Amino acid sequence: MKNPAEQYPEKVEFTFTLNVPQRQTPERIDAFISRSIEHASRSRVQRAIERGTVTVNGKPTKANYKIRPGDVIHVLVRKPPPLELIPENIPLDILFEDEHLIVINKMPGMLVHPGIGNRSGTLVNAVLWHLGQREAVPVLGNRESLADYDDTDDDGESDGDDGMEDGILETPASSPSEFLSSQAVRPGIVHRLDRDTSGVMVVGKNYATTLHLSNQFAQRTVQREYVALAWGVMQDDAMLIETNIGRSTRDRRLYAVVQRNGKYAATQVTVVERYNCATLITCKLHTGRTHQIRVHTSWKQHPLVGDKDYGGADSVLNGIHHAFRPQARQVLLTIQRQALHARLLEFVHPATRQPMKFTTPVPEDFLSAIRTVRPTEAGPLPPCLC
Repeated sequence: MKNPAEQYPEKVEFTFTLNVPQRQTPERIDAFISRSIEHASRSRVQRAIERGTVTVNGKPTKANYKIRPGDVIHVLVRKPPPLELIPENIPLDILFEDEHLIVINKMPGMLVHPGIGNRSGTLVNAVLWHLGQREAVPVLGNRESLADYDDTDDDGESDGDDGMEDGILETPASSPSEFLSSQAVRPGIVHRLDRDTSGVMVVGKNYATTLHLSNQFAQRTVQREYVALAWGVMQDDAMLIETNIGRSTRDRRLYAVVQRNGKYAATQVTVVERYNCATLITCKLHTGRTHQIRVHTSWKQHPLVGDKDYGGADSVLNGIHHAFRPQARQVLLTIQRQALHARLLEFVHPATRQPMKFTTPVPEDFLSAIRTVRPTEAGPLPPCLC
């Protein structure tokens, strides 16, 4: 089997050819193309024309050009190649497994599922191999609509600490490996963790299990607790953060607290220990929105240590008292990601109906960051770290 990184080009080219019929009345070319190609919005067509990838009779054109009978229009687009799930022999830290589900301690740096720009090295790739799947399985068709063509740069990362609403297959499969390799990019995945967030996850092996688990997440009966290291000294011992979260207007890859067009999000934050420049906290999710904990702590002016996207990296040093900046700089050298770990997951087993509870200790990089800011005389580590 080819190396996944070598198997897929980043983009492939495809050309739409439109022949203007003889009885066609004069019409702007951008309007004609948007009617002729599925999901081709007027603005997307205009951007393609501006880039020079639309020609009429072999020559570049303008958006206000009026088409004529007999014109031959070519629209050159670049799209990601069809996506396949490729089983990969990647070690997994399995906490529990039976015929219905797998509970995994996800390492930081691993995406949960493949996407455009990230086609390999994910949790799904590893689980497929673990279940005996060896052949790559296509999961997205090569539809010919302009909506499939991406004209922006995106790393393809869409994973977050939220419950999934679209990770369930519409039809059952006869075996775990078939289920995990058929029809969906995120099969069996009922919740996600960010690429750089570590901790416990559950993956369904079959349709019934995945559906039952997904319903538990949707009904908010699953208990999830995270441990995090946030910048600054939090004053309140506990607080419930309630806001609406939606796409950031500054960066479409990120999220923010919004006043309109967002989704309700609630996070219970509890202080475990306070240090000179940071606070160790636990977070319980009452809802599951993408980047919820990271957005909420940043909104409260306590971004997570190491979180480059939400203000927790180098830029935060200016707000720290000068006496503690050397210590803060050392923390950032110690942990190269957001200091967030999913330490606890509780749910009801879909088949046995027995309560299941799993906890995982924080990884060594997180622990090193804690040791950097924690006084040596503070005594034993808090239980949430172990």
